[in-house]
Amino acid sequence: MDAARSPTHSVNSARGARPARVVAGIVALAAAASLGCTSSKMTHTARTGVEQMLVSNAVDQALDKTDFSPFSGQNVYIEEKYMECVDKQYILGSIRHRTLKAGANLVAKPEEADVVIEPRSGSVGTDSKDTFVGMPSLQIPGPLPISIPEIRLFSRTTQFGTAKLGMVAYDAKSKQVLGEGGVSIARADDSNWSAFGLGPYQNGSLRRELSRGTNTRGPVTPNPLPYSVAFSPRNDANTPGKLRLTGGEPRRTAGDTVETPAKGE
Repeated sequence: MDAARSPTHSVNSARGARPARVVAGIVALAAAASLGCTSSKMTHTARTGVEQMLVSNAVDQALDKTDFSPFSGQNVYIEEKYMECVDKQYILGSIRHRTLKAGANLVAKPEEADVVIEPRSGSVGTDSKDTFVGMPSLQIPGPLPISIPEIRLFSRTTQFGTAKLGMVAYDAKSKQVLGEGGVSIARADDSNWSAFGLGPYQNGSLRRELSRGTNTRGPVTPNPLPYSVAFSPRNDANTPGKLRLTGGEPRRTAGDTVETPAKGE
């Protein structure tokens, strides 16, 4: 004959189930607490650093083809009105820099000049080219449309920066042209390519400039600014270390020597 479960056995079973339920509840709460979502907002400048570097690299290459040495010792005025393009200030600043490096003296007015240089821009900008070997994405219509993603076995993306700069120089007094002048054209590039999912591998004139520039040490030992702001009080030029009051008597500070006038003075 089967014996019925005693009340004592039921109570013990209920008591044994309570710790298990408590542990399960704690585990569930810990799992819920560990779940979360964190997002960070990324912003970019209106023009990327790569785009700006491509333009400046092409400008530098174009100016490398220009000889400014005939202007050594001359007063030179750089006419800016024919320069209308992106990064105009960088181009004009580079021309001024190279003119000074050649030994010329820059003047603020054409009346003060011996030579006037007129730079002009023909093309300053960027463009890109994208090439790949593989299968483009496909959309197959039907009762159950199928979308096949793009498959790239080999891909190459290249950005270009192009600069076409013209320049003429003439005598500021006689207005006679000094030589033929000319046009200088240069192109910078930045290529990124990958194959079978490996990459990207990078090359181009921009990467060479970045490698050369970032691995070059400065002429002096770096002296970084502190991450706190502190100032020193200003000292009077006539009485260093003292603050003169309106009454004309200097205010003594710790360490000042007090002169006692001799008797009879």
